[in-house]
Amino acid sequence: MEKRIAVISVIAESRSASPKINAVLSEFGDYVIGRMGIPYREKSVFIISVAVDAPLEIINTITGKIGQLDGVTAKTLTSKL
Repeated sequence: MEKRIAVISVIAESRSASPKINAVLSEFGDYVIGRMGIPYREKSVFIISVAVDAPLEIINTITGKIGQLDGVTAKTLTSKL
């Protein structure tokens, strides 16, 4: 399968979603290049960027599983590489 480099952007409306997000990321940890989390306390949201190198099907699966969590939005930007 052809791999792509992508960034998955996640916004969580509650810190309680964090363990579930981490569980998904751990499940696909072999594909994760790195991640950055920013707590935006003034707005009570948590912003996470995850860089991955994976087949498109895996990228979509990660984004879909995270995006299905309550109070969580996830979108992906994929490279052509």
